[in-house]
Amino acid sequence: MFSFLEPNYLYLLLLLPFLYILGKKDRKKALFSKEVMDKILVKNYGFSKNLRNLLAIFSLAFIIMAISRPVIKGKEIEIKDDKMDVVVAIDISDSMSVDDIYPNRFEFAKNKFHTFLDEGVDKRVGVITFASKAYAISPITSDLNSLKFLVDNLKFENFSLKGTSIMSALEATKELSKSANKVLLIFTDGGDESSFKNEIEYAKKHGITVFVYLTATDKGALFKAQNGDMVQLKANPNIASLATSSGGVLMRNLGSYDMKVLNDEISKKNSKKDSDTTLAVGQVELFYLPLALAVLLIFMASFSLPLRSKS
Repeated sequence: MFSFLEPNYLYLLLLLPFLYILGKKDRKKALFSKEVMDKILVKNYGFSKNLRNLLAIFSLAFIIMAISRPVIKGKEIEIKDDKMDVVVAIDISDSMSVDDIYPNRFEFAKNKFHTFLDEGVDKRVGVITFASKAYAISPITSDLNSLKFLVDNLKFENFSLKGTSIMSALEATKELSKSANKVLLIFTDGGDESSFKNEIEYAKKHGITVFVYLTATDKGALFKAQNGDMVQLKANPNIASLATSSGGVLMRNLGSYDMKVLNDEISKKNSKKDSDTTLAVGQVELFYLPLALAVLLIFMASFSLPLRSKS
């Protein structure tokens, strides 16, 4: 079926009759005397002035048709989308500066995120950071290289935020992901909460499956608190309840293949669900046809050759 993708431009065709009327006025004669005109005008020119104006008007008409993007539309095609959306949340609270994992928890999380993207070719990923509040770094996208660049350039010294609110990460996931079955992967040391009851209820209510990757050890390391005291900060194992209760899993450092295992676990959640389908209409752009005609008419109007005189 023939149609235009930008039909509003076609209204410009209504101006062409007025341009043709204006073009019929011989402006050159108003600028030059008859003696000068006799010297500069080429005799026996191939096309008359009216015909040249008409060609120019038709060339404008074809240009307008070209920018209106004529197309021939085909049948609707059903396209299956097997990629799943994942929101990744990176903890930026001050406890992530602890160095019980080399070089510290925050940089370790960034490195693991990088590896996660290398393994997650079947996913679209969005990124948030969180402490007491959540901050969007990137919407969900298939451009994983851009995500690597953004996260690689996150500097911990620019944050230094207090508190670890897992709820803020869940709320940001709800806003960021439009999928009916949302997936959240959290890189965190677990914070210091003993109960995640409210977070579990929120995740279940909004269909969020939570995967947790602990970026801390059971032994922990010393951390200088705001009051100057040195405290031992360890991994918080209680956050495992949020992962398991929402249908996800909790993982720790299992070696160089842990991100592949994690990606596989996340993908399993999507394999049980129907793939999203979208309807696309195949179409062939035809703008080059009126554009070619416009160029041809402009050439004819501007460079028509003088007629040969009879001997």
